[in-house]
Amino acid sequence: MALQLDVKEVQGVKVLSLTGRVTLGEESSQLRSKIKELLSEGNKRLVLDLGAVSYVDSAGLGTLVAGYTSARNEGGEIRLANVTKKLGELLSITKLLTVFSVYDSVDDAVNSFS
Repeated sequence: MALQLDVKEVQGVKVLSLTGRVTLGEESSQLRSKIKELLSEGNKRLVLDLGAVSYVDSAGLGTLVAGYTSARNEGGEIRLANVTKKLGELLSITKLLTVFSVYDSVDDAVNSFS
């Protein structure tokens, strides 16, 4: 299943909802491009809603880290919301839970910017 990206704005924060798989190839480059596009438009506060993501491979994790790094370099911030149990375990094993701010819901992630 190809990755679908949907962007909306909530309280001045861009929420990027992902549906599908974040894997090596088109999906990873699509996500990386969208994050860079949002940052270049001046959006410094981003939330990635991962509740509908069915699978993330190592390239997908790399894309999340690259997006986080790009945001930080531009004075921005990326928060993760609705992380699935499987992805949560993957973030824990790779110690990326210490890098990302992870929230149970999009609302919690958006409110964390206040």
